[in-house]
Amino acid sequence: MSKLVIVESPTKVKTVKKYLGDGYNVTASMGHVRDLPAAKLSVDIKNDFAPKYAVIKGKEKLVKELKGMVAESDEVYLATDPDREGEAISWHLATLLGLDIDKTNRITFNEITKTGIENGMKQPRSIDMNLVNAQQARRILDRLVGYKLSPFISQKIRRGLSAGRVQSVAVRLIVDRENEIRAFVPEEYWTLDAKFTAPNRKSFSASFYGDETGKVKITSKEQADAYLARLDNAKYSVTSVKKGTRKKNPAPPFITSTLQQEASRRMGFQAQRTMRAAQELYEGVDIAGIGTTGLITYMRTDSLRISEEARAATNSFILQTYGEKYLPEKPRYFKSRSNAQDGHEAIRPTNPALTPDMVRASLTSDQYKLYTLIWKRFVASLMATCIQNTVKAEIDAVTEGVDGYCRFTAAGYSVKFDGYTVLYEESTDEEEDAEGKLPEINTGDKLKLKELKGNQHFTQPPARYTEASLIKALEENGIGRPSTYATIITTIVKREYVKRQQKQLYPTELGEAITKLLKEKFSKIVNTKFTAGMETKLDEVGEGKEDYIAMLHEFYDEFDKNLQKVKAEMKDVKIQLDEDVTDIPCEKCGRMMVVKVGRYGKFLACPGYPECKNAKPLVTKTNAKCPKCGGEVIEKKSKKGYTFYGCSNWPDCDFMTWDKPTDETCPECGKSLFKRKGGLTVCLGEGCGFERKTERKSRKKEDQ
Repeated sequence: MSKLVIVESPTKVKTVKKYLGDGYNVTASMGHVRDLPAAKLSVDIKNDFAPKYAVIKGKEKLVKELKGMVAESDEVYLATDPDREGEAISWHLATLLGLDIDKTNRITFNEITKTGIENGMKQPRSIDMNLVNAQQARRILDRLVGYKLSPFISQKIRRGLSAGRVQSVAVRLIVDRENEIRAFVPEEYWTLDAKFTAPNRKSFSASFYGDETGKVKITSKEQADAYLARLDNAKYSVTSVKKGTRKKNPAPPFITSTLQQEASRRMGFQAQRTMRAAQELYEGVDIAGIGTTGLITYMRTDSLRISEEARAATNSFILQTYGEKYLPEKPRYFKSRSNAQDGHEAIRPTNPALTPDMVRASLTSDQYKLYTLIWKRFVASLMATCIQNTVKAEIDAVTEGVDGYCRFTAAGYSVKFDGYTVLYEESTDEEEDAEGKLPEINTGDKLKLKELKGNQHFTQPPARYTEASLIKALEENGIGRPSTYATIITTIVKREYVKRQQKQLYPTELGEAITKLLKEKFSKIVNTKFTAGMETKLDEVGEGKEDYIAMLHEFYDEFDKNLQKVKAEMKDVKIQLDEDVTDIPCEKCGRMMVVKVGRYGKFLACPGYPECKNAKPLVTKTNAKCPKCGGEVIEKKSKKGYTFYGCSNWPDCDFMTWDKPTDETCPECGKSLFKRKGGLTVCLGEGCGFERKTERKSRKKEDQ
């Protein structure tokens, strides 16, 4: 018998085929094969939102080939990704290829390994139409909002805009945070910071706590100076030393959101970059001496569940590598969030005995860094607790002739047993308390003051979102799902509703204008609780608890009624944005040109329109010179929106490159140098061939 297995990604084909062996033919659908055509709404609202699907443009030949392969096969298995999107792809394939959707021909692989594939083949099932309907409902919801609301937004603010159902909430979070920062009024406060020498001549730091009345907050220089004067010639002694121990437990293994957050904090990875490397590790990498195998389990998950098989294998590795004391007394289990779908395990290495160092030579830089992070986090999560010795000291200052006392405190810790921290410690967005190691001190010890300073501080506004903290906020608010976080951030930056500056996310004027309009006229669209409620309903559709057509009616009927009302109210209203004025004069009238946005992107136009209709392309210059003709190298965009670089003398000069220009010149020929992916700085001058490894800034904790 010939058996056909259809997977989603072509990179899986070789691995799956290897483990299935003879008698199986494996091919890929290359993702979705059918979708709602983009040229029109493609949803029949009057007919209970019936979607009008069509084969994706350019995939007609692939579908024809798949039909031929199905006709020649005795059995067909649909092995697309194990999530809602994968379930929908299997359903679309079954529909297009004439397969019985009730037949038990749907298989899923939690990991692309021999065990994972064998387990998947042993548990075929029929296509889960509840999951399919949940995916359809999300797709239709997003299409209705995008295609109904976007034209209105474009008409009222600027041509070519779009308003996404979930992305708009993400932009609102960033806009609201910016407004909090603007409204923030800093408050002054002071600290009194001391350095003491203990009887054993070792130094340590302590901070002012208060006086005989209790804890004191110092809010002015005058108050600080008064305490400093009171402490002049004071005698310092240790009045209490409290020693104890505290336990520090490891962080749970990664789920999608925490992986994206940690990769952003530690390695500066954007969410999209993290997911790209994770997808590669899941689908399979050719490992020297082993062959092609998946290194991690499925990476779109919100579950903290771990299989007992993986737990046993990891415990065995910990025992052999670190010893029995590094295993916890009782197995550690982690509880998933209440709204987690729990369809998959947590993200973990498929084989914990395969250490990062063992596979480093076979991985790209990004793959190695991410595998190291996932491997260490997972192994550490099953290791013993870290035990720390803690000490807190109270130091009283008494000045002769002054009633009462002033109190200082100092705290520190030392590691009694390192436990899981021998391998990994979680990073945080917030600065941790600066605790150091205290010297041996005892109650009654007299201390010598080395230094005492009053330091002025001001309270700080809430921090702007980074990718890591925005993903955390989206997750905590129930906005989006594991598979959508990277897309949400990529979309709002690409649409220029948000911009990145040194990892921080700022709203643009455009993003603020859209958010203001949506908050005033379509409050539910940008309401976090409403959007989270929609996510919960989509989950309930996936569980068979909610009818997706009824859910769509509940949303759309009210939405459309409100849209018609707002259109009537704002019939003659046009929202004006402040124009981005440049330092480029108009050649015809002398006014400074402004940046406009049209159908094909940004361009320069004279602000004197319609009296002066001068317009020209917006050119982003670099400091590099063309290696062919010496002209200026400028930034350009491909038809798909990708950045490349070319000569300003085009079409007379045809130089172009994907490599990023630098300000440096070649030490051999004097021409401009360019940065290439893979860590190289190169000269593109004909016949030169100069290259060197790009110097990288060292990153603390990068390999922790």
